[in-house]
Amino acid sequence: MAVHRADLLGDLPHGFLGRRGGVSLGDVAGLNVGHGAGDDPERVARNRALAAGAVLPGGRLVTVYQVHSADCVTVGPEPWPETDRPHADALVTDRPGLLLGILTADCAPVLFADREAGVVGAAHAGWKGALGGVTDSTLAAMEKLGARRENIAAAVGPCIARASYEVDEAFRERFLAADPGNARCFGEGRPGHWQFDLEGYVIERLRGAGIGKVQGLALDTYTAPQHFFSFRRATHRGEPSYGRQISLIGL
Repeated sequence: MAVHRADLLGDLPHGFLGRRGGVSLGDVAGLNVGHGAGDDPERVARNRALAAGAVLPGGRLVTVYQVHSADCVTVGPEPWPETDRPHADALVTDRPGLLLGILTADCAPVLFADREAGVVGAAHAGWKGALGGVTDSTLAAMEKLGARRENIAAAVGPCIARASYEVDEAFRERFLAADPGNARCFGEGRPGHWQFDLEGYVIERLRGAGIGKVQGLALDTYTAPQHFFSFRRATHRGEPSYGRQISLIGL
């Protein structure tokens, strides 16, 4: 099992996991943690336990029902059961022993920490959530728990890279309408199309929000089928399903 870590987050329990390891089979072989992949629920549960144990042994894993929103929820001393997850795309906590989990398959996972305040967060930043402000919502929720923006470190994990992410003109116009400066996150592609830098956009968004300590791991999910699940790769290959990987942080 490969656990990718961010230097900025130091020895804080955290990790960006891929598909290596785990017990799933077939198109989602490996460490699939997504219930929506058509996988055996028992295998998914086993994979989630393996992932959590690799990052924070004994920690309680908490996730949300991700819907590509900008919504963030706060996890208190009594987390919700897995069968009753709130619809959101980010979560924060200041409670030791909890392990926040975000699932991705090309979207950008972002892990946050203010070590001094003892507050952590995790966000699922697909293009829609990123543009809508899911990272801003996460930062605001962390501040309500006592974190200070200037003390927060953020790391962007494995996601689809610019060279692998072709978009059309209408997609680009959404970002330019929000901020003309977003043009720097698009490289020219074939006629009528652009190459979008999702990781770069998320990093710029974090820096613009006043976060000075930001790290991108520069790991492309699309081009590494042995290491990561990818929705777009599975679609291009005509595969019937695709797995989800998990990114975790706790106290």
